[in-house]
Amino acid sequence: MQTKIVGTTMPVLQATLQPGEILLAEGGELSWMTESIALRTSTAAGGGGMFGALRRAAGGSTIFLTEYVAQNSPGEVAFATKLPGQILPLDLTSDGFLLQRHGFVCATGQVSISVGFQRRLGSALFGGEGFILQKISGAGQAFVELSGELVQRQLQAGEKLYVHPAHVGLFAATMPFNIRTIPGIANKLFGGDGVFLVELTGPGTVLLQSLTMPKLAAEIAHYLPGQTR
Repeated sequence: MQTKIVGTTMPVLQATLQPGEILLAEGGELSWMTESIALRTSTAAGGGGMFGALRRAAGGSTIFLTEYVAQNSPGEVAFATKLPGQILPLDLTSDGFLLQRHGFVCATGQVSISVGFQRRLGSALFGGEGFILQKISGAGQAFVELSGELVQRQLQAGEKLYVHPAHVGLFAATMPFNIRTIPGIANKLFGGDGVFLVELTGPGTVLLQSLTMPKLAAEIAHYLPGQTR
């Protein structure tokens, strides 16, 4: 398989498959494909049966996954980002990665998608859905999308970084993390930064994303019918 990421602000992943090669993606994520590509959408794609499908849904993915297969001749399939941001390739391991929900784009080989972490953090965060991380693991290569600009932080052993939950992009599944409350009553009530922070502990690499859905939704809400600015 050959891949190419085209664009900057709203990039597109273009994958050229050789006959017999398979690419696995979430249902409904296709942007375009050539005529030699055949697709099969089911809950069984990706393995795990119905239980695996429910684990995917809990992690912010879809119950249905789609297999794209090149038949008889090479073919191309493409996936565009949902928001301004970046598409990143990942070499999967058995331990895998934790990433922001809806971050999975597609993968080759044997991949498992499930909920890596879920906790309700109050009605103000993510529309009441709480803090959810997807987990992707297995063997092969995966492509994920993160929103906005990316900042990479390399944490040393024992070094801690406190991150607003919406800015958490991606980190290794073996990296310790916890949910902490912001200290101080005045900070909680009037600080405007929410109540919770994600505590990430090194060693390991963390990718932080600059664009967050709560802030984007808040800005767009001013322009919806019936709203005043």
